Amino acid sequence: MGRWNSTSVSDFILMGLTDSAETQLVLSMLFLLIYLITVLGNAGIMLIICLDPQLHTPMYFFLTHLSLLDLSYSSVVTPKTLQNLLTSTKSISFQGCFTQMFFFILLAATESFLLSSMAYDRYVAICNPLLYPVIMSTRLCHALLGSCYVIGFVDSTMSVIFISRLHFCKSNVIQHFFCDSSPILALSCSDTFEVEFIIFIFAGSTIVLSLITISGSYVSILSTILKINSTAGKKKAFSTCASHLLGVTIFYSTTTFAYLKPKSSYSLGKDQVASVFYTIVIPMLNPLIYSLRNKEVKNAIVRIMEKREGYRQLISQWC
Repeated sequence: MGRWNSTSVSDFILMGLTDSAETQLVLSMLFLLIYLITVLGNAGIMLIICLDPQLHTPMYFFLTHLSLLDLSYSSVVTPKTLQNLLTSTKSISFQGCFTQMFFFILLAATESFLLSSMAYDRYVAICNPLLYPVIMSTRLCHALLGSCYVIGFVDSTMSVIFISRLHFCKSNVIQHFFCDSSPILALSCSDTFEVEFIIFIFAGSTIVLSLITISGSYVSILSTILKINSTAGKKKAFSTCASHLLGVTIFYSTTTFAYLKPKSSYSLGKDQVASVFYTIVIPMLNPLIYSLRNKEVKNAIVRIMEKREGYRQLISQWC
């Protein structure tokens, strides 16, 4: 980021999603509602897992960090988007823009590999159930999680450094609602081929490597499930990974569409819809997917409520 002084742009203007005041008001109310659900849902998942000892397993260890990542990268984008929708001030400083981009790429890339770790966890649980406690040790879980954050940090650092070294002298108007790589590259008056290629390699490697891990895990899982004789056994085995599979499908379908393509194919309408989905909507959906379709989480909520009621009755007896 040492060449910021070489550009004539001191700040950017985020054009947002629409110019219509009425539509902006509707979107602001909708995004605020979604953000509140995102905060409450993800914080609730983390709290439930923390309070219930029966959920202190590798699967829910990863789910806790998935909720943390969803909450974090939604918070990187949504508050600024709400400010732009509700006020006439749509500017963001050069440093602020690249800071937002850095944390967004960091958290999104980390989530990609975290989903891979969760897929591996489900593979071990279904294909090697007897060895599951040995293989998925606390040490391995922390190593996998640490690797996710390290890879995400390297990915975001390299992307931001290379983009920030470009010259921005044409326009400072970003045709987007947050500082993403594609619309910012479109503003550069430099030759962006090398930077696009580097970002494509990093983003492509992140998505492809994580998808290979997830696909390999689920091919093995499917093969194991098909070998189970009873229908009830197949249903039970599949139910343990159905939520994760649904979350993976939604996440990768939108991110692949948005990032694995050159700058010249950037489409304002289509890319913004995809971006709204994976930055604002998906962080809200994940807690619903992993709680509504998960009996263990539902049972944990019941146990926590019963324990709370028991404490309340005990206190009332003493008083």
